[in-house]
Amino acid sequence: MLVALLLAAFLVNLDTTLVNVALPALTRDLHATTTQLQWVVDAYNLVFAALLLTFGSLSDRFGRKGMLLAGLAVVGAASLAGGFTTSASQLIAARAVMGLGAAMTFPATLSLLTNVFTERRERARAIGLWGAIAGVAIALGPIVGGWLLRSFSWGSIFIAMAPVAALALAGVAIAVPASRSPDAARPDVTGLVLSSAMMALVVFTIIEAPAHGWTSARSVAGFAVSAVLLAAFIAAERRAAHPMLDVRLFRNMRFSAASGAVTVSFFTLLGFIFLITQYFQFVRGYSALSAGVRLLPVALAVAVGSVAGTQLAVRAGTKLIVTIGLVAMAAFYGWVAATTSATLSYGVIAVQMVVYGLGMGLTSAPATEAIMGAVSRSKAGVGSAVNDATRLIGGTLGVAVIGSVYASVYGSRLTAATPADVPGQVAALAHQSVGAAYAAAGGLAGFGHPALGQALRLASTNAFLRGLTVGALVAGGVAAAGAILAAVFLPAQPQRAAEPPPAAAPAPSAEPASPRCAVGVRDGAPARGRPLGR
Repeated sequence: MLVALLLAAFLVNLDTTLVNVALPALTRDLHATTTQLQWVVDAYNLVFAALLLTFGSLSDRFGRKGMLLAGLAVVGAASLAGGFTTSASQLIAARAVMGLGAAMTFPATLSLLTNVFTERRERARAIGLWGAIAGVAIALGPIVGGWLLRSFSWGSIFIAMAPVAALALAGVAIAVPASRSPDAARPDVTGLVLSSAMMALVVFTIIEAPAHGWTSARSVAGFAVSAVLLAAFIAAERRAAHPMLDVRLFRNMRFSAASGAVTVSFFTLLGFIFLITQYFQFVRGYSALSAGVRLLPVALAVAVGSVAGTQLAVRAGTKLIVTIGLVAMAAFYGWVAATTSATLSYGVIAVQMVVYGLGMGLTSAPATEAIMGAVSRSKAGVGSAVNDATRLIGGTLGVAVIGSVYASVYGSRLTAATPADVPGQVAALAHQSVGAAYAAAGGLAGFGHPALGQALRLASTNAFLRGLTVGALVAGGVAAAGAILAAVFLPAQPQRAAEPPPAAAPAPSAEPASPRCAVGVRDGAPARGRPLGR
């Protein structure tokens, strides 16, 4: 059962980064524009984010196993269809449907885990493995994608997902027990609509902000309307008789502070992958597969940190372990900012990645365990969806913010360092990206200007490294701020109910005991012979 749920979670997380390595091939084979390439990536994330809370809530009401099976079927079918598309617009549509399947699948994996493994230590162990497989899948995406592209066409990266989805579906159908909330009520339609609209708009605005400017009228309006939708959602949920999300949960610091820690950790993770993949492929000249393989130290360290982190949190307290993890991530980024160069030894880089991966695992998995421990098992689906939403928003924000900082520094440094003899059209091309700058430098050398080409290449390399350094400092600052907030607000252990005072001996009665005390109920109500407390 555990293997089937972990395989389902692995599939969804793998799809998050798998497609990135295929973007050059899509440009060549489907003649995709830059905007279309962006939406091949973002259509998945946007639909995934928009529908997470909706399907997390619906799975509680109508059945988590059924939702998981349906989601895996959608992911598999859409992936297979995506592999046979013949235009960029068709692939974007397929990616959006994959995001729909991911939103149905991912919250159900974690909510089923927490309903099967109910004792805290075993739940922590299961969530540690869940966090480990998620981190490993994100890091393995470029490796798997690079290996497939070396031997097959770009469609293979989508077609290969279909049999994995079928295997996970069969495992869930056979081994995973059915689970749903025992007090399921009519769906909260208002909450579903408002939450979907709010999540879709905020993620869309974050995605588009780097292109239009964070302070542009379009971006400010997007964030303002998102805030209005959030306020309307909170007001509606407070009035609803059966809300999809009890917003009073956020008064519980174990829930809200842990959610913040997850957001920070994925902000730094996706920001890290954004920076390091460009560094490996452009500055160091590694192929997509070779760059992916060199990410293995961080993948393995995330796995180790996740499994160890949840167990340590049970013993030493969530506050301590999460704070240590965030401090390790901040230290990693400080180390990167201080040492990164075009010739830095890969051995040093590998050690740096191990530090980061351990910090990531020690942060995200214990924080996830805290979130799921703060919600009742009857609301595990929507609790899982909140955890997943913080991951997705944090990661999207990380790429957007760090990407914007990097692009700004890269552009300004390149403008100052570009030789005056470089033609304006070539200089404009070099400003698009460091990869474009290297291509432009090669063009200059090919047309008989090797010294000028070399000067442009050196200027673009230095500009990239400066942008990477400043981006690392921003990510490190965010991680340090997260560590301070975790140390101040995150409780060390779950609150324990006060022991009731000893009751007086009952007076003799001729009436029989009520049969209710022997009845067990699913999902959070006491089973026969078990105490009410967690």
